[in-house]
Amino acid sequence: MTLSARDRTRLVGLGLGALFIVLAGKGGYLAIAGASDAPHKAGLAAEKVVRADIVDRNGELLATSVTAYSLVANPRLIWDAGEVARSLKGVFNDINVADLSAHLANQEREFVYVKRGLTPRQRKAVFDLGLEGLRFEPESRRAYPRGTLAGHVLGYTNVDGKGIGGIEYALEDRLKAGGEPLRLTIDNGVQSAVESELSAAAAEYDIEGGAVILMDARSGEVRAMASWPPMDANRGLDLRADDTARLNRATGAVYELGSVFKPFTVAAALEAGAIKPTDLFDVRTPLEIRGFTIHDTHPLGARASVTTIISESSNLGTVHINAALGPRRQKAFLEALGLLERAHIELAGSANPILPDRFDELSAATVAYGHGIAVTPMAFLAGFSAFANGGERVTPTLVVDEARKVVPVRVMSALTADIVNVMMREAVVTGTGKRAEVAGYRIAGKTGTAEKPVPGGYDDTRNVTSFAAIFPYDRPQYALIVTLDEPKADAAGHDTAALNAAPTAGRIVERVAPLLGLAPRFEGARPAGAELRSASDERSSL
Repeated sequence: MTLSARDRTRLVGLGLGALFIVLAGKGGYLAIAGASDAPHKAGLAAEKVVRADIVDRNGELLATSVTAYSLVANPRLIWDAGEVARSLKGVFNDINVADLSAHLANQEREFVYVKRGLTPRQRKAVFDLGLEGLRFEPESRRAYPRGTLAGHVLGYTNVDGKGIGGIEYALEDRLKAGGEPLRLTIDNGVQSAVESELSAAAAEYDIEGGAVILMDARSGEVRAMASWPPMDANRGLDLRADDTARLNRATGAVYELGSVFKPFTVAAALEAGAIKPTDLFDVRTPLEIRGFTIHDTHPLGARASVTTIISESSNLGTVHINAALGPRRQKAFLEALGLLERAHIELAGSANPILPDRFDELSAATVAYGHGIAVTPMAFLAGFSAFANGGERVTPTLVVDEARKVVPVRVMSALTADIVNVMMREAVVTGTGKRAEVAGYRIAGKTGTAEKPVPGGYDDTRNVTSFAAIFPYDRPQYALIVTLDEPKADAAGHDTAALNAAPTAGRIVERVAPLLGLAPRFEGARPAGAELRSASDERSSL
């Protein structure tokens, strides 16, 4: 039968109508089925606030957010899940083909993450494959353009952009709210110099770890904070759980710091009126306290002045001074310094100290010269900075806040601070800290070498060495601590702070002082016996 033109027209019209009905139905089905993905898409739409940048005190960029891409899949649009998974394996070596195939074959889902944080090269490689059911999802990712610089201070974020370390974690709410960059107190130039010298010390002395902190004693602003081994915040998520680079040793590790505690003992005794600067103490005979012998590595003679006890680092002399002070007043002074609690600073990992069970005769004696009490370098420096601020300590901070009000806490008189500073200056000029001396920048400081505690006692083959300092001596403003964990002994078998931590501190001051705007001063004759930083130091410090 031959159809008329009118019949053929009707048939074509019916066919087109049926096609439109099918397409409309398919569209409705996709609209309904796509509802399961609505929450995710709504979340992406809501994520419009860009995480705030982090900059140094001068506005130089330390952390920022960049657009990255993640590879996602819609299993309902994939014909052969196994083929797609095998093809992607050629781009991403770490993909498990069996697991990905199972995810891509799940027709009940329309959204599956395949890989997050693609590099531009990976994105192009996937695009060139021309696979069905895949798309690139734009995401905001954190980038740290300075690499390891201030890595422990900055911390890092997870794949969802949430802070999980350092400032990124501690100030999560402030950063995720976006807005103006968060300005830190550190100075990129000073930070770089400090990290460079710490790395040089790590290589020269083969240390297990180390920390350096430089702080403005008047404002509490931390100008540099470094921990070794360094950490690249860009690779923070790739670090193993047991990687030592994860630990910020400046705030998260506690150490028995040794003789850097001796200026505290002397200051407490002077402030309490228990001793006078002119007093002499018999340091000939070792002391026995409950079966524990306290002695000096190098005998100082029959009687030693308070200045000699500090400059030559006498344990016996310090214990005699502390006996005049007494455990109760000693503990109260340490509490005023903030050493009986963790350092209050904008980092969640600030560790609590390890304190004696009680301040009895023995623990009071050992704490007097820095054993039997373990604190973080940050907590120690916060207290020590009072010597550079007329006897007042301020709370340290890593964040510039114009509205922040500095509230000093007086822990000793300005006179007491000045007297102890004179003694610490002598330690650098003629005593155990001679290798820290820097031409043009006069330093006052104290060495500290502490054997590491082990079950049942101390290991005399493993030391923690430190040098704590204030500078410039004649107009103090900055406080510094260098702590080296297990520096190896030199050819003569010496591994004391005088031979490693002190010269490291000297090199740091030499580099950062000009960056801090401090002009060198060369007027006046050097005291007799004074030597530059490179001179040999014949006396070790406990």
